[in-house]
Amino acid sequence: MSGLIEGLPDAVALRCLARVPFYLYPKLELVSHSWRAAIRSPELFKARQEIGSAEELLCVCAFDPENLWQMYDPLHDLWITLPVLPSKVRHLAHFGVVSTGGKLFVLGGGSDDVDPSTGDQDGSFATDEVWSYDPITRRWAQRASMILPRAMFACCVLKGKIIVAGGFTSCRKSVSQAEMYDPEKDVWIPIPDLHRTHNSACSGLVIGGKVHVLHKGLSTVQVLDHVGSGWTVEDYGWLQGPMAVVQGALYVMSHGLIFKQEKEVRKVVISASEFRRRIGFAMTGLRDEVYVIGGVIGPDRFNWDIKPMSDVDILTVVGERPTWRQSAPMTKCRGTIFGCTQLRI
Repeated sequence: MSGLIEGLPDAVALRCLARVPFYLYPKLELVSHSWRAAIRSPELFKARQEIGSAEELLCVCAFDPENLWQMYDPLHDLWITLPVLPSKVRHLAHFGVVSTGGKLFVLGGGSDDVDPSTGDQDGSFATDEVWSYDPITRRWAQRASMILPRAMFACCVLKGKIIVAGGFTSCRKSVSQAEMYDPEKDVWIPIPDLHRTHNSACSGLVIGGKVHVLHKGLSTVQVLDHVGSGWTVEDYGWLQGPMAVVQGALYVMSHGLIFKQEKEVRKVVISASEFRRRIGFAMTGLRDEVYVIGGVIGPDRFNWDIKPMSDVDILTVVGERPTWRQSAPMTKCRGTIFGCTQLRI
């Protein structure tokens, strides 16, 4: 990088560029070769962190189009389309997705592809693949494979490391094994197994700096404080349903309502009855809001059509009166949501 802005040292010019919103970076790259190099440099993104201009974006992948991700910019209410994930697995689904160190990670999963002539699913039920997306270079890269192929598993970030646990392996057998990935070293290591496994999908949440693994249909939660201590089993009596963590608090959608859940105590936040017919959506937290994204409107006795959705509904949970509003719908993705996570850039 040299002579980014005439009359300014490059270090100062870089901080000026760091204040520009992320969605404008593709246009800034067209100014000159030196600007393109600056926009795609790790130094720029370090500067964004240092001056407090980092942005919280939402990354989403849906059934349609195949293996395509989009990012939502809440400050400018717009969607950015990423390059197609280059996995050889068709209609990759049931994977884990997290972000850490400014990169998006897509882990494991299997094919949701169905042969239209026979109705058979593709043979790839679980893979050990790991992909990362770098918003600096705007490219996908394959990373070290997981120790065990798995799908429908818990996946979280704890202190910068990626934790995966449970799920099903390639022979469709439920597993209790857990492992940890170091993104800087690109290395996986085994960690203590879950105490229990269950013949159902599991998911993971981080609350209070601890990983919580939940199996569908079970009230018990398996908790990991730090890797050396192993897992403990707790029974918080949490409601079943879509969950989101907002500012360290757990929100659950159940029986047409949004609840705020704190250990065994829960309170009603607001009605969510309009989502009763909507299935396959994602529910996630971003900043101080709950997002309900995509899904399909299922058939009823009067209408057998299935309608894929690109809608995004947002619940602001801070303040005395929580309120719903809609944001710009997804511009490419629609239907059942396969993956959703935050990305800080």
